[in-house]
Amino acid sequence: MARLYLFAEGQTEQTFADTSIKPHLAQYEVFMHNPILIAHARKKGKVHRGGGRKYVPMKDDIMRFLKQEKAPDVFFTTMIDLYAIHPDFPGLDEPESIGQDPLQRVEFLEQRFAEDIGDRRFIPYIQLHEYEAYLFSDPTCFEYLDAGRTKEIEALQAIASQYKTPELINDGQQTAPSKRIIAQFPDYGKAKSAFGPQLAERIGLQVIRSKCSHFHKWLARLESLNGEGII
Repeated sequence: MARLYLFAEGQTEQTFADTSIKPHLAQYEVFMHNPILIAHARKKGKVHRGGGRKYVPMKDDIMRFLKQEKAPDVFFTTMIDLYAIHPDFPGLDEPESIGQDPLQRVEFLEQRFAEDIGDRRFIPYIQLHEYEAYLFSDPTCFEYLDAGRTKEIEALQAIASQYKTPELINDGQQTAPSKRIIAQFPDYGKAKSAFGPQLAERIGLQVIRSKCSHFHKWLARLESLNGEGII
């Protein structure tokens, strides 16, 4: 058996991890605690959570948990966005090493993140773009919001077909996955943290991981944790 702490960037990721990833990992005897919103500040002794951007509060928060939970069968992971990541994040000052390929870039930053935390039990995961990219794995899930909006669903399918993986959908301010979804389904923007996880549940983890290789690699790593708790 292994235990896992997951630090989520926002409420959408937090709920998705709780409703989809947590029960899935339990099948592998990897038991996740309730996902935690990652820290973005610490003022007057109080930790402020959600929308993790600044690196130092994020790191301090993780390190605090690592010190509290010293057992070898307790692991820690993150679910944060590459988009708008703070300039003080480890590795961002090494542009010659990062390169232009998004997948290579995010894996490089995860490596630097792991090195900076310096604990073998820490498994960083940085989403290539924002959470909504996963929903492009099967845009027919939006029938849940309005089954009659076939043209809007077809528009999202057309966007997905332009990319090798939904994880590569442009993350520009106006062309990010969430903005593209809201352009077709405005109601999504009114309750992202509720609709996002529900739509992902309709798609299913197996479909998402078949379309999103970086997500699949991370999930497969978490599935294997039960055999890593003995030093």
